[in-house]
Amino acid sequence: MDLTQASPANMEYMIEAIKTKLRMASGAAMQASAFPLDKYEDLFDLYEMVLGKEHLSISEVEAVASELGNLRKS
Repeated sequence: MDLTQASPANMEYMIEAIKTKLRMASGAAMQASAFPLDKYEDLFDLYEMVLGKEHLSISEVEAVASELGNLRKS
């Protein structure tokens, strides 16, 4: 999968991977359709950071969840 190309399918893939990595209990509320395509680069950076770490601290998980909230459509 080529994640360098901005597409709704790639956004959905990255969001699902982030939710899995964070073991988000409320992950069902985080739909890929809630994220605008113009935020793709920001989401990609967040995806790389999250998946690049073996373990995330509680504060890192909170920061990632907050950033995902900021990236969502208002």
